[in-house]
Amino acid sequence: MSVTPQRHRTRGRLIAGVTALAAAASVAAALPAGAEDAGRGHGHGNGNGHGRTVDVQLLSFNDFHGNLEPPAGSSGRVAELQPDGTTKDIDAGGVEYLATHLREARKGHKYSVTAAAGDMIGGSPMLSGLFHDEPTVEALNKLDLDVSSVGNHEFDEGRAELARMQNGGCHAEEGCYEEGKEFGGADFPYLAANVTDEKTGKPILKPYTVWKKDGVKIGFIGVTLEGTPDVVTAEGVKGLKFHDEIETINKYAKELDRQGVKSIVALIHEGGEPASPAYNYNCDSPGAGDGISGPITDIAKGVTSKVDAMVTGHTHEAYVCTIPDPSGKPRMVTSASSFGKAYTDTTLTYDRRTKDIVRTSVKSAESANHVVTRDVTKAADMSELIKRWSTLAAPIANRPVGFIAGNIDGRGAKTLETPLGDLIADAQLAYAKTLDPETDLALMNSGGIRGDLVYKASGAEGDGVVTYGEAFTVQPFGNTVNLIDLKGSQLITALQQQVSGTNEASPRILQISQGLTYTLDLTKTGAARVLADTIKLNGQPLDPNATYRVALNQFLAGGGDGYTELGKGANPLVGGEDLVAFEDYLKANSSAAAPLPVPKADRITIVQKPAGQ
Repeated sequence: MSVTPQRHRTRGRLIAGVTALAAAASVAAALPAGAEDAGRGHGHGNGNGHGRTVDVQLLSFNDFHGNLEPPAGSSGRVAELQPDGTTKDIDAGGVEYLATHLREARKGHKYSVTAAAGDMIGGSPMLSGLFHDEPTVEALNKLDLDVSSVGNHEFDEGRAELARMQNGGCHAEEGCYEEGKEFGGADFPYLAANVTDEKTGKPILKPYTVWKKDGVKIGFIGVTLEGTPDVVTAEGVKGLKFHDEIETINKYAKELDRQGVKSIVALIHEGGEPASPAYNYNCDSPGAGDGISGPITDIAKGVTSKVDAMVTGHTHEAYVCTIPDPSGKPRMVTSASSFGKAYTDTTLTYDRRTKDIVRTSVKSAESANHVVTRDVTKAADMSELIKRWSTLAAPIANRPVGFIAGNIDGRGAKTLETPLGDLIADAQLAYAKTLDPETDLALMNSGGIRGDLVYKASGAEGDGVVTYGEAFTVQPFGNTVNLIDLKGSQLITALQQQVSGTNEASPRILQISQGLTYTLDLTKTGAARVLADTIKLNGQPLDPNATYRVALNQFLAGGGDGYTELGKGANPLVGGEDLVAFEDYLKANSSAAAPLPVPKADRITIVQKPAGQ
């Protein structure tokens, strides 16, 4: 989803107090664009596969975002559709459980391959993010992940750091985190078919790989969304070009076909919005209408019929949908929620004679999403991994920074304005006023809020205590809080850009500080959904001709997430780190005796469409 990435400026100082840092290693060069690669070919379970056709199990997931421990609060739940049409929330996620579920799923399948559709790292909780996601890559290796596409978050810390994730080596600035142990990198290939070097025009990583076992060959092409530069800082994508997903996939599908690889799966870090939030919703049920909408529908309709299945991501939704390919044949398009809360199990029938996946006019594959429930035995190797990294992080992670009176939902909230969004905007406004007392308001992008603040203690700190680790999980990007001047007319335009232009189909609603109010009418279309005459600051109508001092993070100040008007601010001032501002606000406004109340999230008046529209 939309993000606010930037390298953590203070992490080196924090880590130094926990473990001695080795001399920094040179960042490994990016892998050259590659041709055919043999997959590890897990041969789990029984089955001889000697007939003309064999069943290949494709296990897949997406948008893991370094969630090694079970996600807290509503961020760690999935909705399950009940027989009576209602939904029930199920606690899900945690790599100890994901490993057990995947290993159980592989049993009895001689041909089993595991793939992912990007955003494995980035925007991660503290346990992984504090160590630049080395713990997550180690965990993915243990999961026997065969291949993954890159996502936009793989570029959070830039091309060189992505190359280190692939090739290994110690962090360029912080060195190695454990004495005598160097990070080994990913055992699986990261694919970036549509990401090229501006100067050479060549992919910065392999565009595709071929998984092989006993004569069965399946090609995987990996792409991220073409709009990655819109949701990553300019520094993160410096020197790179991002190309059209359809054109790129079709190009490499043709190349694989020429090599005799007829079975092809596309890993696409772009997705859609299903008609129901339930993971087990029947996307193709009769009379349901269009089961899915969003960018992936047009991509699926345009990608060559040489591609037999699509594993997607980015929208953090769960769906298993059939979308016709250009020849009219059904083709499976899947996504498995996010944060390791679900995985998809797809059966591809491989024809040894044609070397292709059998796809009829009725179906392309058998596929279903499965919840990563927490009622199974934890994988011991993952528990050990978490324990090892937790020991390194503990002195920092467990430090109390504030107190709350109840759950303050952010990422897991089901509303456009969230309590945590309001809290962060207020924190940034309070910090900005220490830099410039004339600051009027603060804006925060919802995609930069990566979790919830949960009242019930998950550790030994006690109910209602907010630790540094929990605050880090909410705001992990290390952005600065910046100040700019905007005319009232520019502010109106920026608010309208939430629901127009690149954000019209999937609105991105800014979280706003106390004092700013307006009405969002979702019965209208485009920019008209923001009622300009209702925008008020401290009870007074916004003056289009007046100049306002606005606080926002550097990602928004650069025009990220489609807010190009915010990128035109005058008199910029770069402040300190957003996480520090958040921590300072919690310390100043809460105590054990007087915990911070849950914000009401009532600054935006939302007029909803009638049910069924």
